[in-house]
Amino acid sequence: MTKKLVESWKKHGVSEKMQGVHILLTYRCIFECDHCFVWSSPDSTGTMTLSDIRKILDEAKDADIKTIYFEGGESFLYYPILVQGVREALDRGFRVSVTASCYWATAVEDAVVWLEPLKGISGLELSGDPYHGNVEDTKYGVIAAKKLGIPVSIISIDRPGGPKEVEGVKVGYYELMYRGRAASKLAPDAKKKAWREFDECPYEDLEEPERVHIDPFGWVHVCQGITIGNINEKKLSEIIAEYNPYAHPIIGPLIEGGPRRLVERFGLSCVDSYADGCHLCYEARLLLRDQFPDILAPDQVYGV
Repeated sequence: MTKKLVESWKKHGVSEKMQGVHILLTYRCIFECDHCFVWSSPDSTGTMTLSDIRKILDEAKDADIKTIYFEGGESFLYYPILVQGVREALDRGFRVSVTASCYWATAVEDAVVWLEPLKGISGLELSGDPYHGNVEDTKYGVIAAKKLGIPVSIISIDRPGGPKEVEGVKVGYYELMYRGRAASKLAPDAKKKAWREFDECPYEDLEEPERVHIDPFGWVHVCQGITIGNINEKKLSEIIAEYNPYAHPIIGPLIEGGPRRLVERFGLSCVDSYADGCHLCYEARLLLRDQFPDILAPDQVYGV
C-alpha cells in the first residue's frame, strides 16, 4: 500500500470512485458453465424478491450510488421481477444496465417483445461464449436492442478466431479467470506459473473499488466471494463508509502483495504453480473459509 492512499482513506473514509451497485438478482442459471465465477446452475438457490431489490435501491440512494446493474446467474429467469426492479431503479433516478445471456432471443420479433419493457436503460450487456453457445448467439438480441434504441454491448471469453463484431457491435473479449468453477474444472489443464509470481491482484482495484456486488443473501462483495458486510445486518451506506481495505484480513494482504502475500500471511500450504492470480487467490480462500466464514461467503460462490 502507498502512504498517499492510506492518507486518502483516512481523510475520506470511502472510495471516491464508488459509483455502482451490481444486483445479483439470482444465482440460478439455465447453464452450468465451466468458467462461472459463482458456480451458477439450474439447481442453484438464492433469488431476490422485490422487497430485497427495493431495500438495495433505497440504500444505494443513501450511499450516493449512481448506477445500478442487474445480473445473475441469469437475470432473465425471473423476468417480471427484473422488469419491475429496472422500472423502480429508473424511477429513483439511477442509470441502469442489465447483463444477460441470449437464451430468450430466438428470433428478432420475439427479442423485441422481451426487451421493450426495458427501454430507458443505459446499457444491455449480452454474454455469448463457447461455454454456453457462441458469441454469434447474441445476434437477435443485438438487432432487437438496436431497433428499440437500447445501447447494447457484447462480452465473451477470448478464443482464437472469434468474430470481431456481431451485427455491427464490437465484441469485448476478456481473459478466462480461474476462480469459482473454473478453478475446479479448467485450471487442471491450463498452463501454470510459479505461485510466487502472483504478487498483485490482476483485475480488481481493492483499494478504491468502483462498484460492489450484492447477492440474494445480502452479502456485499468487492470481488466474488470476498465480502465487506451484509445489508441484512447493516445499511449499505454504513458498510461503504466503514470500508477499510488495509484492515480487512483478506483484502489487506492482497493489496500488499497479491495472492502470494495472502498465502504467506497465513502460512498456507500450496502447490508449486497455478493458472493465474485468481486461481491462487481462490484456492487460498478455500483454505481460509473456516477462519473467516463471515468474509469468505456465501457457500454458493465456493461450490458448496
